[in-house]
Amino acid sequence: MSISPSARSPEDVTVASGPDVASSRNHLSPQEVAPGIAYLTTLFVNLYLVGEPGSPWVLVDTGLPHSAHAIRRAAAARFGEGRAPEAIVLTHGHFDHAGSIIDLAATWNVPVYAHPLEMPYLTGKSDYPPQDPTIGGAIAFLSRFFPHNGINIAGTVRALPADGTIPEMPGWTWLHTPGHTAGHISLFRQADGVLLSGDALTTMDLDSWSAQVTERQELDGPPTPLTTDWDAARDSVERLSHLYPSVIAAGHGVPIAFSGVGERLVHLASHLTPPLGGRYADQPAMTDESGVVSVPPPVPDPLPTYLAIAATVLGITAAAFYEKRNRRQRSY
Repeated sequence: MSISPSARSPEDVTVASGPDVASSRNHLSPQEVAPGIAYLTTLFVNLYLVGEPGSPWVLVDTGLPHSAHAIRRAAAARFGEGRAPEAIVLTHGHFDHAGSIIDLAATWNVPVYAHPLEMPYLTGKSDYPPQDPTIGGAIAFLSRFFPHNGINIAGTVRALPADGTIPEMPGWTWLHTPGHTAGHISLFRQADGVLLSGDALTTMDLDSWSAQVTERQELDGPPTPLTTDWDAARDSVERLSHLYPSVIAAGHGVPIAFSGVGERLVHLASHLTPPLGGRYADQPAMTDESGVVSVPPPVPDPLPTYLAIAATVLGITAAAFYEKRNRRQRSY
């Protein structure tokens, strides 16, 4: 699903704003990605503060639940104490991208934008299709513990303008990039080629356990266990590849800019494939303006069986150990 190792060699990859970003990624302070764009990481997901320091700004995504305090602190450090954004834009409503929206929207009282097809999950009408943890890999295993419920900010959220603009973000265009969710969007600044891809693609291999620690930069597809329409996801990556971005700042992974990034994204688009198996590999979840219509049947998850076997073996071993110890004690 990711680009070939020869096409993403570590010596070719540089952090968009210099080598300090990777080393300071876990600090709760905004890091510069490109002029007028900084990012903050809440545990394993990025959000973006768009605007020059001290100037009007827009927040793109709101991170995990309980991140509102860290976001307000980062915003104060960059734009000034108490300075609210002009708007909040959600690439989609998954718990790790809209986790703090209720708190922040109540505090700041600013417009919140999302795609019309994302509205059912943001207005209490529908939950998201369930994730598929059976496809293997790190993020799939962890997804067993992720919620897939929607939220209700019906009085706050509004549909993005149909012409692809955002009034509070001059110079930016939003693009409908479905697949990961039906109403997923990405953002592009044509003047310098900066792409905020959300979860349409990532800049790390979320399936790799080692990458969860090292955060090795590479172009990869959307998070596999929560992507419910792979044909649409592939089409979205292909559409983004036509932009030939100079910087790719995703929802997961350290933002990157490297020589030939446009060509590398084209390569990813031509090689992106769904998982070999799993709930959504061959059949997508069906959704419409009201939310989820239908989902494919679940794939049997072997993990509970493995855990039951392991627990049984452990129990038998422990019982045998204690019985052997008790026999020894009785013999004395």
